[in-house]
Parts: sequence; C-alpha cells; structure tokens
Amino acid sequence: MVNLKGRSFLKLLDYTPEEILYFIDLAAELKEKKKKGILTTDMHAGKNVALIFEKTSTRTRCSFEVACHDLGIGTTYLDPKASQIGTKESIIDTANVLGRMFEGIEYRGFEQTKVEDLAKYSGVPVWNGLTNEFHPTQMLADVLTIREKLGRIKGVKLTYMGDARYNMGNSLMVVCSKLGMHFTACTNREYFPEQSLVDECRKIAEGTGATITLTESVEEGTTDADVIYTDVWVSMGEPSEVWKERIDKLLPYQVNAKAMANAKKDAIFMHCLPAYHDLNTQVGRDVFDEFGLKELEVTDEVFNSPQSVVFDEAENRMHTIKAVVAATI
Repeated sequence: MVNLKGRSFLKLLDYTPEEILYFIDLAAELKEKKKKGILTTDMHAGKNVALIFEKTSTRTRCSFEVACHDLGIGTTYLDPKASQIGTKESIIDTANVLGRMFEGIEYRGFEQTKVEDLAKYSGVPVWNGLTNEFHPTQMLADVLTIREKLGRIKGVKLTYMGDARYNMGNSLMVVCSKLGMHFTACTNREYFPEQSLVDECRKIAEGTGATITLTESVEEGTTDADVIYTDVWVSMGEPSEVWKERIDKLLPYQVNAKAMANAKKDAIFMHCLPAYHDLNTQVGRDVFDEFGLKELEVTDEVFNSPQSVVFDEAENRMHTIKAVVAATI
C-alpha cells in the first residue's frame, strides 16, 4: 500500500514510478466519482491550504481551488500583491508562518529553491504548481491523458518540440524516464535540456526501459511518435525582446500538419496552454504586428484537429491535482 501522507510534491525526481502511477490511478478514481456526482468533500473536511501565486495562472489556480473544494478544503489565494513574500518577508519566515495556519501550501513562481525552502521550513506538504525548473502537476495530467487516449503509458514515444531547457522540457524528460516512455527533444541544439539532467534521466531510464533522444532533425524526431508536444516559446516573466531570437531558432520546430503526418497515424497533439495558434490573444496580435506570423509554436489546423487533446489535458489538471492533495495532505 502506497502511503504519501505528509509528503511534499516538488518534482517527480523525488518519486518512484510506483508512486507516480499511484497518483495517476487515484486521479482516475476521483475523476470517475466526479463524473458520477459522488461527493468527496468528507475526505479532508475542515482543512485549509494556502495558494501562493507569484506567477498568475488560469488552469493551475482553478484546478487547485476546485480540487480543494471537492475535497472539503478551504483555500486562501495569495498573489504577488496580496502577500509580503520576497519583499518584506523571506520565504523561510513565510514558511514558518503559513505552516502554523494551513495544512498544505501550493507555490507557483520562479526559482525551484523557493518551493524547496517552503517545504523545508513549513512543516506541512508543499505542492509545486510551477517553477522555472519543473512543472510536476502538469506531468500527472499529461500521463493520465496519454493513458486515456492511447491505452498505455510504458513504451509510448513522446516528442517535445520547442524550447526544452526549462520546466516543460525538463519535466517531460523526467516523467518519461521514470515511467518507461521514450522521450525526444526535437529542437535547435541551443535549446536542449541541461546535460546534467539528461545524464540523470538516462541513468533512471536504464532501469525502466525508457530512452532519451536529443535531435535537431524534425523528420527524425517526429517519426513514429505517439505524442507530439509543444509549449509557448517565451515564458511568463521573460522580456519581449527575446521573441526575435526564439522565432529565428524555433520556427522550424513549429508543430504543423507536416510534423503530425510524420508521426503515427493515431498520434495525439498535446500542449499545456495557453497556446499562440491564432490572433485571438493580445500576445498573438503583438507578435503578428512585429513579425507577421499568425501562428507560433503550433498551427491552428493542428490545435483544432481531431488529434488535439489539449482540453482533455487541461481538465485533467484538476483531477490529478486533486489526487496529489488528497494523497499527501
């Protein structure tokens, strides 16, 4: 019996394959109950958690708030303007204070060291809603979606196209190595994941049957892929000046119909959202005005195709986050 009570959820490197699959199975169980209208508010009724968002979000915030509500847990949302974190009060002092008031803390922000310090000094479970380095809650949603759509996890070939240096590229490589999936980073070599993490994941892969591939060739990277995955090229907090460099280097790695056609016939397209696939966002319009591009990391044709599972993936953020909170608080 897997027992994760009191554990923080900071990065998947901290968890065994069996523990990761336990989260996935629990999420599927809780999802089925929600679809059937079976209430789960008695699981943690009367408890409270703090939700710290130094980076704003739609899916992560809504997922945590709905998940906690479904579990009978109260939430207190703290955005950068609603707390003294990092300005008048250190992360360590904040952790000591919040740990005395709440049964759990979620953090979404910048350096991984911040969420690690919250876990070290708060004395309660801390959940990583996203840092520059890792995005573990997104990984659980992705794996649940892959299992729902493809019927399997082990042996799935997942190709990530775009900037693979940060949280998404890192986390997908980690979860694939843990669960025996085949990970390919298909991008300009300047955007490959850090070599030390690649080496760590390859060592893990030796025991799970996974493989880690880095390639600049779109043809090689997408051949026989079960999953084509991408993310925005410029992350929150980065200056707009980096757009030109990213477009110059990453436009060949846009997910389009040609890339999808080179994958397996039943391949699925995934994206953690938001996505710049049209001109219906301010960022999309700004980029079009400056560079003349109507689509960026993915074309609208692919994003809205039958192969796209992005909204199933987004929904599964809530079910998997609910599993993490339920299992660890």
